[in-house]
Amino acid sequence: MCQYSADDGAATAWHMTHLGTLALSGAGMLCLEATAVEAEGRITPADLGLWSDATEEALEPVLAAIRRYSKTAVAIQLAHAGRKASCRLPWDGGERLPVSQGGWVPHAPSALSFNEADPPPVALDAGGLERVRAAFAAATHRAARLGINAIEIHAAHGYLLHEFLSPLANRRGDEYGGSLENRMRFPLEIFDAVRAAFPPDRPVGVRVSATDWVEGGWDIEQTVAFARELGTRGVDWVTASSGGTSPRQQIPAAPGFQVPFARAIRDGARVNTVAVGLITDARQAEQIVARGQADLVALARGLLYDPRWGWHAAAELGARVDAPPQYWRAPPHAHKDLFSQTR
Repeated sequence: MCQYSADDGAATAWHMTHLGTLALSGAGMLCLEATAVEAEGRITPADLGLWSDATEEALEPVLAAIRRYSKTAVAIQLAHAGRKASCRLPWDGGERLPVSQGGWVPHAPSALSFNEADPPPVALDAGGLERVRAAFAAATHRAARLGINAIEIHAAHGYLLHEFLSPLANRRGDEYGGSLENRMRFPLEIFDAVRAAFPPDRPVGVRVSATDWVEGGWDIEQTVAFARELGTRGVDWVTASSGGTSPRQQIPAAPGFQVPFARAIRDGARVNTVAVGLITDARQAEQIVARGQADLVALARGLLYDPRWGWHAAAELGARVDAPPQYWRAPPHAHKDLFSQTR
């Protein structure tokens, strides 16, 4: 989850502490927060980025610390906020940040604002599209140099790539708008650019919003079609989230409410899927995989609340996890064999 704690895109001591803690959670993979591929693609001025030598170098010591003490794989989510860029920090209200106060003019598929009261974004022209494609590829090269194990492309939650997919945000009249094939074109080009720039033995996944939760918007049927196209291009997984492209959304949030989307994509597109969304209980997570509803389960808020969630899940399910020797004395006697005590 976004931490809004970067300094001009560069990781800080907060990321060292935050990610170092989560790297010892027992998770199989740790995914860094949505990381902007260009400065204009940040949600807020405090977003993490990977668009320059300075932002790349700032991540080096963070990743080195993780690797010294943890065996977990590290992924990064590459993102562009599109029309939802240039906002205040969530705890400062989250509204649009004017240019006069340190903000910038967002870019989007069409000159349509997320909130009607906000000034419209600038519609990306051919040069803008090429700039964004190049930015995703350049960030991917940087991730590869950093030794990042996997990439997830953020095409969800109303950000740029989701905006291209959704007819609520994309009103273009060229080859990138109108039909489903056209609306998928730019996100697929971004996937191709990332896949080509990343070593072939390292996986690339895509996070989608399976529905806009608004009539006439993006929906699960279109999502399955998009996932099929990604499958033909070698996508390694699709993470099934939802919502974010319209303030008119009506989301019936409940434990596991997005799991059926993962199942529909898995069955309809025959690709690996990741289930997310209000999954907090170990047995709930285990059942999702055991029943074939998804291939993987990812947690965000649950692990922020309990950074040792992976330990506790393993104890409850009778499994073992890796932990550094400094913690081998930690488990209670009933779970004394919780850790795989190898170095």
